Amino acid sequence: MIERARRRGRREALAILSLAGLAIGGIAAAGFLGGYRINSTPSFPLGLWRIEELSREARLGDTLFICPPASSPAIELARERLYLPAGLCDGGIAPLIKTVVALPGQLVTIEGDLVAIDGERLSHSSIQAKDGQGRPLTVYAEGIVPAGALFVHSDYVASFDSRYFGPIPARGVLGLATPVFIFDVK
Repeated sequence: MIERARRRGRREALAILSLAGLAIGGIAAAGFLGGYRINSTPSFPLGLWRIEELSREARLGDTLFICPPASSPAIELARERLYLPAGLCDGGIAPLIKTVVALPGQLVTIEGDLVAIDGERLSHSSIQAKDGQGRPLTVYAEGIVPAGALFVHSDYVASFDSRYFGPIPARGVLGLATPVFIFDVK
């Protein structure tokens, strides 16, 4: 009789855990399908963000979710060094949250250790020679942002952005990045 009660208790516990797992999985799937993403990188505030449809061309100052080109040597290196989290963009990379700081036709140069756009220095754009583990970083070589591309940036000093991988194709834009519930721990 005691054994039967234990089995029934185990079955009930298993049923409850199974239902809880299904509920959590359902909520996660609904969030993902609804365009919600969790940012766990320091480039932008940690927390829940939403991908909002962008029904126009990207503009200066837009903060976007964008998929980087998986075949770029700089992006391949970033994947090897684990700078980029796993996700559903090509190459198994998560979309980046970055702000557009230069559009096609604008000139991007390096002045000292800062990025300049059309001769104007970009704040919070210091170039790092090495990553946090002392490995050398390759810096974008300067140039005019080509048609169909965007130069993207984050104010976070150690952000892996266009300072290192250069302009990226605008076709990778998923939409505007809108914070929903964030922890801004600056």
